[in-house]
Amino acid sequence: MTVAPNSIDLPTFMAEHLQRAEPDLLRAMLSTFVQALMSAEADAICGAPYGERSPERTNSRNGYRTRDFDTRTGTIEVAIPKLREGSYFPDWLLERCRRAERALATVVATCYLLGVSTRRMEKLVETLGITRLSKSQVSVMAKELDAHVEDFRTRPLDAGPYTFVAADALTMKVREGGRVVATHVLVATGVNADGHREILGVDICSAESEAGWLTLFRGLNARGLSGVKLVTSDAHTGLVAALGATMGDASWQRCRTHYAANLMAICPKHAWGGVKAMLHSVYDQPDAKAVHAQFDKLLEAVADKLPEVHDHLDEARADILAFTAFPKEIWRQIWSNNPNERLNREIRRRTDVVGIFPDRNSAIRLIGAVLAEQHDDWIEGRRYLGLDVLARSRMALINTDETTTEKEDLTHAALTA
Repeated sequence: MTVAPNSIDLPTFMAEHLQRAEPDLLRAMLSTFVQALMSAEADAICGAPYGERSPERTNSRNGYRTRDFDTRTGTIEVAIPKLREGSYFPDWLLERCRRAERALATVVATCYLLGVSTRRMEKLVETLGITRLSKSQVSVMAKELDAHVEDFRTRPLDAGPYTFVAADALTMKVREGGRVVATHVLVATGVNADGHREILGVDICSAESEAGWLTLFRGLNARGLSGVKLVTSDAHTGLVAALGATMGDASWQRCRTHYAANLMAICPKHAWGGVKAMLHSVYDQPDAKAVHAQFDKLLEAVADKLPEVHDHLDEARADILAFTAFPKEIWRQIWSNNPNERLNREIRRRTDVVGIFPDRNSAIRLIGAVLAEQHDDWIEGRRYLGLDVLARSRMALINTDETTTEKEDLTHAALTA
C-alpha cells in the first residue's frame, strides 16, 4: 500500500490536483494531510524516517491498517502505520471511537493491579497493543473516563417530549468482598422530539428490584424526562411497579419477545408451534380492529384444549396490545422486539472479553463508554421515527383522552340524573 510521505510539497500538490480538475479537491487535500501527519508521527516513534537506515532507529514499520474517518467533507479512508514492536494509534484522529477501547484498557489494568489477571487478560492486553501500564497511568485514564461517563449519565434531558421509552436490564459479574456476585445494569432509552433515539440513563444495582428501577426513573424525571406516553419493557414486577409510581400517565407495552418466552413456559411443547404462529399473526394485522379480531380467534382456538394458555393470553391482552392505540407506522418499532435487545447484545459483545469486572466502577465505566458511543451514533444517524408519525401519535392520544373524558362525563351525568 502506498501512503503519503511525512512532508508535502504544497505548490506541486496544488498544481497536480488543479490540472486534473478534481471536483473533490478539499477531501483529497485533507486525506493527504492526514496521511502525512500520521507518517511523521510514526517516524518520530521509530527514531528515523521511513525507509532510511540510522543508528538512532529504535523501531520500524510493519504495514498498514485501514480505517474510515468521518469528516465534514465526507468519509475518507486512512492508512494507519503499524509497527513491528508496540503499536501506534492516532488518538487525535479517532478519539470518540476509542472511548470504549480506552475504558476496556482501564478495566484490564485494574484487573492486573488487583491480582485477578489471567492468560486471557494477557492476550487481551496484547491485542490492544498495551505493553505496560503503571498505576499512575491507570489513575489518569480512569479519572478522565469517569468524568466523561458521569457527565453523560447526568446530562439534562432537554430534547423532549420523549413519547416512547424502553427499559431493560442485564446481569454483570463483579468481584465484591472477595467473591463474585451478579449485579444488574439498568438501561433506559427513548425517542426524543426530533425522532432520534437516545440513551436516557444507566445505573447498576445489586438486584433488579422496584427500588433500583425507582432510583433510575426518578433520576430521569429530575433531569427533565417528560411527555412519556408509552413504555416498553418486560413484565418484571419491580419494573412495572416503579413505572406506575413514576410514569403513571403512560401506557405500558409488554415486550413481545419476553411475553412469548413467558407463554412458552406454560404451553405444552407439541402445541407451541401453532400457538406461536397465531400469536405472531396478531401483530401482522393491518389495523387495530383486525389485531383485536385476530386475538379473539387465538383465544377461541386455545380455549378448550389449552385453558391455561387461554387464561394467560386473556389476562395479558391489554398489556401486549397497547400498541394499537398508536399509528400503525410505529407498530414495528414497538412490538418487533424490545428496542433495547440489540443494544444489550452490543454491550455483551464489548463486555464478554472482560468476563468478571474487578469492581462496580469498572463495570459502569466500560458500559457507560459503550452507551455514550451508541448515543452519539443514534443522534448523528437517521431518525428512528418520522416527525409526522410522532405528531400523529400525540394527537391520537389526545383524542383518546378527550373521548374517555367525554364518556366519563356522560356516565356521571346519567348516574346523577
